[in-house]
Amino acid sequence: MSATPSAASPRIVIAGAGPAAQALVRRLTSRPGAAPVGGTITVLSNRDDNPEALLDLAALPQVSVRFGQPASFIDATARIVATSDGMEFAYDHLVIATGSAPALPPVQGAEGGLSYSTIDDAGPIGDAVRDITRVLGRRPLGILVGTGPAAGQAEAVLRARGVRPVRTTLRPAAVVPSPAGRSSAESVLPATGIVFEDGSSMNGDLVVLAEERTPRTDLAGSAGLRTAPDGGIAVDIDMATSVPGIWAIGDAPPARGSAWVWSCPPRPLPGAAPPGSWKTTVSWKTRVRRRNAARATAPPQRPLRDQRPLSPCPLNPGP
Repeated sequence: MSATPSAASPRIVIAGAGPAAQALVRRLTSRPGAAPVGGTITVLSNRDDNPEALLDLAALPQVSVRFGQPASFIDATARIVATSDGMEFAYDHLVIATGSAPALPPVQGAEGGLSYSTIDDAGPIGDAVRDITRVLGRRPLGILVGTGPAAGQAEAVLRARGVRPVRTTLRPAAVVPSPAGRSSAESVLPATGIVFEDGSSMNGDLVVLAEERTPRTDLAGSAGLRTAPDGGIAVDIDMATSVPGIWAIGDAPPARGSAWVWSCPPRPLPGAAPPGSWKTTVSWKTRVRRRNAARATAPPQRPLRDQRPLSPCPLNPGP
């Protein structure tokens, strides 16, 4: 039996509970200059723990967070999503925000260091940096392993917390624990160095791994969603997938599409007032015109791949 969309109270299901999913829930329930989206919002989280950010969202009257209930199958015809425990949720709008997974097997001893994949990891890294700074009595030296956007973000996080990061793009063979000579009081973090295949090493006060990750597409396969050639769920400019009623945000779509979830507000849902402008009182159309005008008068630069004037955001046309 197919789900019948209700314009007045749409059923929104979000598969995933990471930063992108949380940002979307906050945007839908608290929109400056516009009424909150009506209906219900169900968040299917694969986490058994209860982080404070999710508990805050679960306290909202129209939001239901299902902890430890990751989505495992989508019946796009009936508009039903099932969890790994067999629970079924009917939806009018489904948003896939399942994030990404490591592209390579873990490095030996990686559990002894710190890991960065999303901004969610900034908190634990900050706590660890504070502890080791207190023990050392000086600014710590951090060994950062990784390439791509995640490594760049991790470097910014470390610098903001007073760490001197030394970054390497060469993948180590192992992460090594702290020297045996250190006392237990000094061993705030067990991993303080890395060793490469040729026997060379790098040593510091902490190790952060921010390696390449790939979008999770298993859930998309069950719904027959089209995937992008470079990985991830194929989406158009407003994050809609190839199947009506299903969107993908965050790390689920390719990197080029992911940027749109942060630069545009969500698509207005049936029965909801059009959202206000994003972050400022200046409309998206106005910002696009200003940016394109600035580009037109700027000195010539080496063209980037896929560089072209921005189009007005279809999700928030503005005045």
